[in-house]
Amino acid sequence: MEFIGIIPARYESNRFPGKPLVDIHGKSMIQRVYEQCLKAKLNRIIVATDDKRIFDHVLNFGGEVIMTSNSHESGTDRIAEAAKKLQLSADTIVFNIQGDEPFIDPEDINTLSACFNDEGTQIATLIKVIKEVDVLLNKNSPKVVIGLKDQALYFSREAIPHLRGVDKKDWLSKQTYFQHVGIYAFKHATLKAISLLPMGVLEQSEGLEQLRWLENGCTIKTAQTESECIAVDCAEDLERIDKKFFSES
Repeated sequence: MEFIGIIPARYESNRFPGKPLVDIHGKSMIQRVYEQCLKAKLNRIIVATDDKRIFDHVLNFGGEVIMTSNSHESGTDRIAEAAKKLQLSADTIVFNIQGDEPFIDPEDINTLSACFNDEGTQIATLIKVIKEVDVLLNKNSPKVVIGLKDQALYFSREAIPHLRGVDKKDWLSKQTYFQHVGIYAFKHATLKAISLLPMGVLEQSEGLEQLRWLENGCTIKTAQTESECIAVDCAEDLERIDKKFFSES
């Protein structure tokens, strides 16, 4: 079984244009993501971009890169195109690795890989136990409920499940809640199939693309992580990166 990591990277961003090329202590963000992936058990790592500046930069630091369309609305669509161009076999495992997490834990990638020891796994993703009420109630932090076999049952921006008759500030003491961690792995055949699906009602309601897959009968296996990775959504997040990883240097 071959494991291929694809990092979608686009230059245009409403909140942070040029984000993949931003300098973080001497290296671009996309280079730092790439180098973290090199520490994981992947057979190959490719950056998928729609911008020549990013394309040339990845080549310059010795990475592998492929050009994709500039019309994609999601990273999943971009990696699906890249996987098609790479002519990967149907059973290749394709990882969608976020390009804005410059210090992603390589062990998180390895944890996802292990999900495919079960031949029935179509899609895998990571979850994390929520320990803070602020995270539980933050609508920008998707939550997930899981079944007895660790399969995702539903994702929501709301805190789920609802605890009837209990004040929300006490929910974490009564129930285990899980935060969704946005890294995925797919069998290539599954990735190809879901890239052709139209947007569904649930996805339109919540703004979460994984609901399209569930609505169409896909199963999503989950695995737990305890690592804390900081995503860079805006320029201010660079200060958090600096404090966490470079304050002692």
